[in-house]
Amino acid sequence: MSTRDTSISVLSLLLLGSVAVLAQWLDEPYFITLATKVCILGMAGVGLNLALGYGGLVSFGHAAFFGIGGYVAGILASHALNYEPIMESPWLLEGTTRMLVIWPITALVCGLFAWLIGALSLRTSGVYFIMITLAFAQMIYYFAISWPSYGGEDGLSVYLRSTFPGLNTMTGIHFFAIAFVWLMLAMGLSSRLVQSRFGLALQAARQNPIRVSAVGISPYKVQLTAFVISGVITGIAGALYTDLNRFVSPSVLGWHTSGEIMVFVILGGVARLAGPLLGAAVFIILEQTLGGWSENWQFWLGAVLIVVVLYGRGGIIGLLDRRSARE
Repeated sequence: MSTRDTSISVLSLLLLGSVAVLAQWLDEPYFITLATKVCILGMAGVGLNLALGYGGLVSFGHAAFFGIGGYVAGILASHALNYEPIMESPWLLEGTTRMLVIWPITALVCGLFAWLIGALSLRTSGVYFIMITLAFAQMIYYFAISWPSYGGEDGLSVYLRSTFPGLNTMTGIHFFAIAFVWLMLAMGLSSRLVQSRFGLALQAARQNPIRVSAVGISPYKVQLTAFVISGVITGIAGALYTDLNRFVSPSVLGWHTSGEIMVFVILGGVARLAGPLLGAAVFIILEQTLGGWSENWQFWLGAVLIVVVLYGRGGIIGLLDRRSARE
């Protein structure tokens, strides 16, 4: 990973943290919420970027992990709070609202689903891999819609955020701090993995799997491991997203969510550490500014995406690198 990429990542994190601190100082909780949303969606993008950017695995089903993580957090919290709709559930879960318990369970469940989906999907490649991951996500989406015990199509409200020792998670800046630390951990883990021997094997498997097999490394196992880690990161982001909104619905499992996460990665820069974070930030900014002018703000997002793809193959970070090189 280049020094420039690391510098951009550090500056992006500092800028995001500064926005939240400034919003707290100016007593603007709405902007703290937006900064928190950028953290969470950027983290989901970091998870996908590990598989897509470094592993070459174009997954169109990462909404499955994002949604599963969200539902794990929502279901555990709803059982702990004894909400009426879940009393019909056949699952005898005690539930919990403690984040330090919810996160490991989320990681375990999402890791298991990622392993199952990846183990089958990675037996194919190219467009077949894309369609199989999409098919799995849609299966889980329709299952959530037909699950009345947890709200079905209407979704599940939890009303209160889960708890973390020493912090009031209902306070915007406190919850931002949690999401911000998770984003830094995800980016740090991604950076370490990419620079390790595992990361080199993953990138080699993307470029030439036959040569990788010839030296005794199984591309299938390397890619499956990366896919599982990617799913876990995206799943924990989904759990945080449920806590942020205090609500989860099948919409987070839909194909459009997978598309949005992929847009974050492409817009910011594929295989760039801070790419998903910058992509998520630009997406939120466009949504908030253009959304106030027109309901069809996605049209302009599409135009921006086309320009980035045509003239900046490395996304926003690629455009910045080109400009710096010219200067």
